[in-house]
Order: sequence, then C-alpha cells, then structure tokens
Amino acid sequence: MTPPQKPTYRLGFTPAAERLNGRLAMLGFVTAVVIELVSGEGVLQFLGIL
Repeated sequence: MTPPQKPTYRLGFTPAAERLNGRLAMLGFVTAVVIELVSGEGVLQFLGIL
C-alpha cells in the first residue's frame, strides 16, 4: 500500500487561477450593477468615497 501523496500547489497563471479570477470578476461586476439598480447611485457614492 502506498502512502497518500501531498497535493502540489502551483503559483502563477495556471488555468485554475485564471478561472477563479474570471468568476470573481463576474461576481464583482454583477454586484456593482445590482448596487446601482437598487440604490440609484454609483458604487463609489454608495460606499461614501465620492
């Protein structure tokens, strides 16, 4: 019986990292659109930055 192998982690522009980055970007974009539709203000105004 062989011992279980440790997972190897790769840094940089891997397909998994790019997929996660794309999904988070889509989530952020949809969140910004929903904030603008609900509040009638831009995201920066909603957060009190402008």
